[in-house]
Amino acid sequence: MELFLIRHALALPPEGAGEEADDARPLSPKGVRRFRKAVKGLQALRVSLNLILTSPKRRALETAEILSALLEGDSRVTPHLALPPSPTLLEEIPREGRVALVGHEPYLSELLVWLLMGDFLGTSARGRLGERFPLKKGGVAWLKGEPVPGRMFLKALFPPRVFRL
Repeated sequence: MELFLIRHALALPPEGAGEEADDARPLSPKGVRRFRKAVKGLQALRVSLNLILTSPKRRALETAEILSALLEGDSRVTPHLALPPSPTLLEEIPREGRVALVGHEPYLSELLVWLLMGDFLGTSARGRLGERFPLKKGGVAWLKGEPVPGRMFLKALFPPRVFRL
C-alpha cells in the first residue's frame, strides 16, 4: 500500500482567539493556488487515491477537497488527524490501496517517524525526530509498505515548492 501524508495548505490567520477560531480557519487564496499546483504535480506523477482521510479542521477539509481531483474512491473525516498519532488512527488506515491523510504539524511529522522507525522510540523522541522531517504547508510525504510502526519506507518527501517550479 502507499500512504500520502499531506499537510494542509496555507491558511488565513485566525479571526479571534481560541480553539474554535483556529478550527474555522479557511485556506488563503494563495494557499488554494499553490495546492492546486501540488495536485497537478501529483497527477503528473500518476498518483491516484482510493481514500482520503482528513482532519475536521476547515483548512484540512478544504485541502482535501482540492486533493479530491486525484480521488477514485471515498473521503472521510477523522478527528484522529487533529491529534497526536495513535493506534486508533492506524486502525482507520486500510492495508491496501493508495490513501492520503490530510492533517497538521507536528502530528504528521511524528506519524511519519513512527511509521518509518517503529515503536522502539518513545513519544518524545518521535517528536524530536519529527522536526527533521518537516512538512511545510502543502507538503507531501509519500510512503510505501504496511501502515504499521516501523514497516513503511519513505518513497519521497516533497516540499510544496517542488510543485511550483
